[in-house]
Amino acid sequence: MSVEKATPAEPAAPDGVFLIHGLGGTQYDLGSMHKRLKNAGFVTHSLTLPGHGTKPEDLVGVAAEDWIDAVVTKYREIRDLHPTLHLMGMCMGALLAAVLAQREAHARGRLVLLAPPVFIDGWATPWYRGLRPLLYAVPGLRQSMKIEEEEPYGIKNEQLRAIVKAKFERGENFHYRWVPLECLRQVDRLRAVVMKAAPKIACPTLIVHAREDELTSLRSANFLVEKIGGGRARMVVLEDSYHMVCVDNDKEIVARNVLEFFGATMPGATSLLANEPRMSADDLAAAVGSLTACLERGDFEGVRALGIPDLAWVQPGFNKVAGAHAGKSMGAFAGRMTHADAGVPRFTAFGTPVFNRGIALVPATLIARRDTDLLESLGALLCAWHGGKLLEVRWFADDVEREDSFFGPPDPVTSGPSELEQSFDTATAESRTLKAAPGTWTYTAHMTEARANFASALLPNGTVLAVGGTNLGFISLDSAELYDPAARSWTATASMSTARAGHTATLLKDGTVLVAGGGGSDVIFDTAEIYVP
Repeated sequence: MSVEKATPAEPAAPDGVFLIHGLGGTQYDLGSMHKRLKNAGFVTHSLTLPGHGTKPEDLVGVAAEDWIDAVVTKYREIRDLHPTLHLMGMCMGALLAAVLAQREAHARGRLVLLAPPVFIDGWATPWYRGLRPLLYAVPGLRQSMKIEEEEPYGIKNEQLRAIVKAKFERGENFHYRWVPLECLRQVDRLRAVVMKAAPKIACPTLIVHAREDELTSLRSANFLVEKIGGGRARMVVLEDSYHMVCVDNDKEIVARNVLEFFGATMPGATSLLANEPRMSADDLAAAVGSLTACLERGDFEGVRALGIPDLAWVQPGFNKVAGAHAGKSMGAFAGRMTHADAGVPRFTAFGTPVFNRGIALVPATLIARRDTDLLESLGALLCAWHGGKLLEVRWFADDVEREDSFFGPPDPVTSGPSELEQSFDTATAESRTLKAAPGTWTYTAHMTEARANFASALLPNGTVLAVGGTNLGFISLDSAELYDPAARSWTATASMSTARAGHTATLLKDGTVLVAGGGGSDVIFDTAEIYVP
């Protein structure tokens, strides 16, 4: 039975965040913050500051007022697009965000200042830094003298630092290799403006600063907290990063604190039903209508467009299209679902949706046709929403075995992070691992996939098998990975035939591993399988 859709009211606009990069930089300065904020339901805005994004020589002649005017213009362009607009800047971008908040009497959102260099007094700055005004006075020197970016490039993680160094050597345009001395003079002028403006900043402010920042010491953060006022400003001190806090070892701490400060829901971090959807009943009905319209056309790319960047689709069974698909994997899934080999599936015969906060359950039928074979699979779609964005879709088929038979067994695939991502995770572990005294803990590499309620077993060759469990969305996993203590790294290995959590993993005398029991969504398994290393 099709649902007759009323014309809903226009959905409320989502909140926005205006992000400002640093001197000589690009949005790379802010790491994955754009993606993290979009996943939390925000719309992000940015700009390329005057003199940036081309070549360092273009910075000659650019004044601090030009940067200020650029961020003010952008702010006025976007401020009425959102009920709440937060401001966020990195390094010099933090100084500009502070000036912007003061000059525009910003009160419709919050302010985040990441590593603001109110004082240039970090441990890597030269002893003669205070003599800069003398250099400024030398005729022609301000325009001709190059201040080069040098190690450690604001990064404590040694492997990432090596990657950044290689990027500089290859001439990649992600950050200027040098800036003219005149730029430092303009930054000094901007610092003076911030010192005067800080007491007049009225919005709640979060300052994030690394204790070991090589460019600017904690004196900068302490100054801002004191001048803005402890009632409006607070500070987070990072213990394992240098200046580039959004890409260094503490980037997850930075992201978590920023999202919490903005009052963001972090999809998957807790039960979806515990999250406030920030959508009216009409908004939810309209959103579900858009989703079902896409699915009725078989437009899975359209479904992706409705969601957050890490939108997840969970397809049951053991077949070519089954699995938990999120992020890039969702893109591959969308492509596979439009291919003739999959029967060009689409959904139809939608029933009346049932709503519970940001969750909708919609009866539907999955239809696919390949040659003379026709699949008509009854079931229900569960979709989760937040702030107008689709977070997750799960298809619950009444007859999973019928879908397995139609789509056929899964293709062998490789999974896990790229070689570069593995190198970075290994480097993160090594940079954090010290020769510690007995009875202490040290960090090692991240797993290839976040998982809870999984099972593990020590293999005869000294590696550790971690298998199954649930991800942040409480979706059971069939994936497995191996930890190599010598290399301090994780690598993906063959997946189980059944996704399960709460199971056991037992090493047998012949070196294989017995995985047994566990469960999935509303089911407990009596099945077992053997892993052969």
